[in-house]
Amino acid sequence: MPATLNGQLVVAISSRALFDFEAENQVFEAGDDRAYMALQQQRLDEPAPPGVAFSLVEKLLAFNAGGPPQVEVVVLSRNDPISGMRVFRSAKHYGLAIERGVFTRGASPWRYLKPLSAQLFLSANDDDVRQALNAGVAAARVMPLAARASAAHPRELRIAFDGDAVLFSDEAEQVFQRDGLAAFREHESSRAHLPLPAGPFKPVLQALQRLQHAPGGGMKVRTALVTARSAPAHERALRTLMDWQIEVDEAMFLGGLAKGEFLREFEPDFFFDDQVGHVESAAAHVPAGQVTAGVAAARVSEIPV
Repeated sequence: MPATLNGQLVVAISSRALFDFEAENQVFEAGDDRAYMALQQQRLDEPAPPGVAFSLVEKLLAFNAGGPPQVEVVVLSRNDPISGMRVFRSAKHYGLAIERGVFTRGASPWRYLKPLSAQLFLSANDDDVRQALNAGVAAARVMPLAARASAAHPRELRIAFDGDAVLFSDEAEQVFQRDGLAAFREHESSRAHLPLPAGPFKPVLQALQRLQHAPGGGMKVRTALVTARSAPAHERALRTLMDWQIEVDEAMFLGGLAKGEFLREFEPDFFFDDQVGHVESAAAHVPAGQVTAGVAAARVSEIPV
């Protein structure tokens, strides 16, 4: 019988998201593919420094300790196979139990998400992230130079999510962008009892809740909803989560305040938001990535939702 990843949370991650390859990437961006490969080959025995999503991956894999595997992390990378050897060696150096990888030497790797049954894809490549989202896979463009995760919670995986266009659809965001804040508030107040359609990261939050309730491992999960919504628009967001029978541990309704300092206090291993302004605010304090989906993904609003 072939191996199967059924029943596991499958996370696909690029090498630049997992490890700090920014120095090597400068050579690659210069268009010298051969020089990049040669540099990686020279550094095969040199473990790459941890990247922006390293803490997230390390803690996810910790859920596999002492029981059947619950999480599978696969490297899905535009790197060449030789450079992939350094990725695997670096993972081994840090004790990351990563066994599978797909390396495409510059070609877009997103098409392998489906045979992997991946539920989350993290990459520094914007086009790959957009393709993944279009294919129905939760994905985010990581900020490679974002702050690294706090070491204060070694046995607790902490993840924070924006609401609209991330956990929820961008239905309400479209109203805000088209008609303004007053219309948005009226729209959401009049529909407070009507659940919002799901966004791309609803399955990820569901998977985290399953991890939270799974026995063994000694790891915990703590989640937060961090949104620019405020009262009265908060109610529809909370009622949607109630309808989905999904719990979050913290909810921050910030009414347009910058999210970065609040996230600094929450100390997530990763934060997901669709708007570049919020991601940049967050990245000064915590690991962050942009979910490049929805009407506001490439826009900075006066009071974004």
